Amino acid sequence: MKVTYYLEVTSSWCFWVEPVWAELKRRYAGRAEFHWKIAQMRPEDFPASRAQCDWFYRRSGGTVMQSPFMLDSGWLQPERQGRCEAPNHVAEAGKDFGFTGDELRLALTHAALREGAKIGDLATAVKIAARAGRLDAKKLRAAAESAPVKHRVAAGTAEFFAHQINQRPAFVLEDAIGDKAVFSGLVRIEPLAATIDTMLADTAAYAAHRAHRAHHGAPPA
Repeated sequence: MKVTYYLEVTSSWCFWVEPVWAELKRRYAGRAEFHWKIAQMRPEDFPASRAQCDWFYRRSGGTVMQSPFMLDSGWLQPERQGRCEAPNHVAEAGKDFGFTGDELRLALTHAALREGAKIGDLATAVKIAARAGRLDAKKLRAAAESAPVKHRVAAGTAEFFAHQINQRPAFVLEDAIGDKAVFSGLVRIEPLAATIDTMLADTAAYAAHRAHRAHHGAPPA
């Protein structure tokens, strides 16, 4: 089966779900394919000020997640009015250099949400990701500004909204027998793991039935 994770690099809820994503990949290694895609936030989805951003962080990190630390709103640049494509383009560009895992995007997220780095600035985002991946910064920037990378980000975002959801993180689970489950906004592992277990069991049952049918012929017309 396939698990697709739709994310925004600067999303605090995506930050909180990362341990769940890592555990799912560990738990179901060899039994499921895992991919992530960018689902770019719209300008109006971003906080309008650092004070508002801090309020959101107190709610999500403190009240809901009960984190021992608070996220850093220093990355937010209200003057950009929600235009923060740079970190998403840089993270996506990393795939062109073999970084299809989580390393580069997590480096960007950590720099922003834990250290306050202003990754909305393309040069800053490139510098952080290039250092994390030991990549040539000029080549990484060129890739981040390229039409193919921008197209992939736009395509991933369009896919996200095509599922008629608007909360990140989002997970789309698909199995070999055509079943699909969509989760939007959840950051706990229990519902995701339970659904994956069920889908894997159903797929195995179908495979067993196919093997059994080989002895008894096709179903009647």
